Amino acid sequence: MIDLRSDTVTRPTPAMLDAMFSAKVGDDVFGEDPTVAELENKAAALFGKEAGLYCPSGTMTNQIAVKAHTQPGDEIILHKLAHVYYYEGGGIMMNSGVSVCLLEGARGQINAKDVLDHINPDDIHRPPTVMVEVENTMNKGGGSVYSNSNLLEISQVCKDNNLKFHLDGARIFNALTYSGQSPLDCGKMFDTISICLSKGLGAPVGSVLIGPREFINKARRIRKIFGGGMRQAGYLAAAGIYALENNIDRLKDDHYRASQISKVLATLPWVSNVQTCETNIVLFSVKEPLLAVPVIKQLEEHGLYGIDFDKRTVRFVTHLDFNDLMLEKTIEILKSFRPSAN
Repeated sequence: MIDLRSDTVTRPTPAMLDAMFSAKVGDDVFGEDPTVAELENKAAALFGKEAGLYCPSGTMTNQIAVKAHTQPGDEIILHKLAHVYYYEGGGIMMNSGVSVCLLEGARGQINAKDVLDHINPDDIHRPPTVMVEVENTMNKGGGSVYSNSNLLEISQVCKDNNLKFHLDGARIFNALTYSGQSPLDCGKMFDTISICLSKGLGAPVGSVLIGPREFINKARRIRKIFGGGMRQAGYLAAAGIYALENNIDRLKDDHYRASQISKVLATLPWVSNVQTCETNIVLFSVKEPLLAVPVIKQLEEHGLYGIDFDKRTVRFVTHLDFNDLMLEKTIEILKSFRPSAN
């Protein structure tokens, strides 16, 4: 089985497990877990932020950020396919009572002009615009990476208009690997960042929300309300520390393997379109009358697993547990594969 459904399917390496088993732990809800504190401080320092908050998931860090930056009746600006809106169960509305202004944009990206054009005036008929959110890399955009100039322009619009700017960095290190930007320069553009450890970095659990210390203190209270406080979480946090120290540089290997799959798909007669592949996500569409779900099920019979993204679009994601031998086998399967419309 070659599992390319997501980069969340990875399992800890022996070295990561050793780090987990040897972790020093305490009760983190009491603020007594030294390994959790080390992870939070390490993640924050990487991006030049004052403090961090370890949470079970990126969904929780995103939802905490929204709630901490807003109050009921406010509005945030984001792309219509952003994970925080599209894939988090309506949490923006349920958890925070906040309105959304959903923007269009190629490959899931927004720009400074559109943000500026959609800031609501000071009018009692309109919700106050208080926050802008972007996702980098953009999952629904096929792992697309925002240009540094675009993010700087959006950041400046936020500063000029007193808006908070939050980054869903579920795959931020993939983005930085592609763009060449340093974490410190990235951190300067955002008020808060959610960093996922359980995707490309290969940790089994967890995300870290980073930002100003006062904000993180508020976020910690919200985490408690959301039920996100964990006790001896240092065993998990140790995996996150290991991931940050050992699994960032190797992301370029995932990107290379994804690009090779993308090139092969572009030559196949049953594929109608392959989106530009910049990082570790490959999106491709199958030709009519084929449909994504039946094609995926047929690929599974050959031992290759993907996931459907819409009626005719399939997603593959390369990751830590996908090696060069698996790449060769994947290419072999794809080249010999003849899908049926039935």
